Parts: sequence; structure tokens; C-alpha cells
Amino acid sequence: MKAKYFIIAILLVSFTVFAQETKVPKAVKDSFSKLYPKATDVKWDKEDAAEFEAGFKENGTDVSVVFDEKGNLKETETVIQISELPKSASSFVEINYAGFKISEAAKIIDSKGEVTFEAEITKDKVKKDLLFDSKGNIDQKDMSNENEVEEDEDKD
Repeated sequence: MKAKYFIIAILLVSFTVFAQETKVPKAVKDSFSKLYPKATDVKWDKEDAAEFEAGFKENGTDVSVVFDEKGNLKETETVIQISELPKSASSFVEINYAGFKISEAAKIIDSKGEVTFEAEITKDKVKKDLLFDSKGNIDQKDMSNENEVEEDEDKD
């Protein structure tokens, strides 16, 4: 019985040590609250040294928003149906990535209102994200950034 309590205590300490919360500046939280007052179960992550990402569901759809440390909205990413990608994006994948399937899609809107689409493609254990402009043309700078990863290593 003592061993059972000891194991529970060790597990609790382990979870406490590994579950570090992201410290989000007040300006960022305030901006988020103004834009999404009804959002619940918000998960915050640090994108880089000066950007913060909030992930949540809005009307049952996964959404993430990125703010700078001053609370300025940088981009909004919303999961969309694969069929909502521009047709030319789907065609590009079929022609240039034989054997790959589009597994997820998202619509990204930056702070200037520019729309970009993201298509996650997979083949076996390889996963890759491709970016397309609003017309479905591949983002050429994304092409030079080969970001293939093992599916098991890139868990969200």
C-alpha cells in the first residue's frame, strides 16, 4: 500500500516538473480576449522569442492565432476541409508529390489580410507542409525549405 502512494507521489511530482506553463504577457491576453471573448480551453505556446500562439476551437473548428509580445495580431490559422483548398494546390500535390496524400489543410490570414493555404501531405511516415498563395500557387520560398519529418517525431 505504501508503494502505491509512493508511486502516485512520484507521478504527481513528475507532472508538475514537466508541465510548465507559457508565460503570456498581459497585452497579448488582453488582445486575444477582445478578439475571441467566448474562447475556452485556450492552449498557449511560445512561437519564438517574441511571439505567442493561442490554440482553441471556434464553432467546433481548430483555430490558432499568433501575437507579438505587444499584443499585435500576426496571423490566424483555421483548419479547413481539404476540398476547400484551391484546386491548383491539390493538382500541384498530385503532379509533384506522387504517392503523397493531403492529410490536413488550413487557411492562414496574416495581419495585412493576405491569405495563404497550408496543405499537410503524408506518405508512409513522411509528413511535409506545403504553402500556397490565395490562388493555389506554391510558395517558392517554402520549396527551398525542405521540411520532411518522421510522423512520430512531430506530434502536436
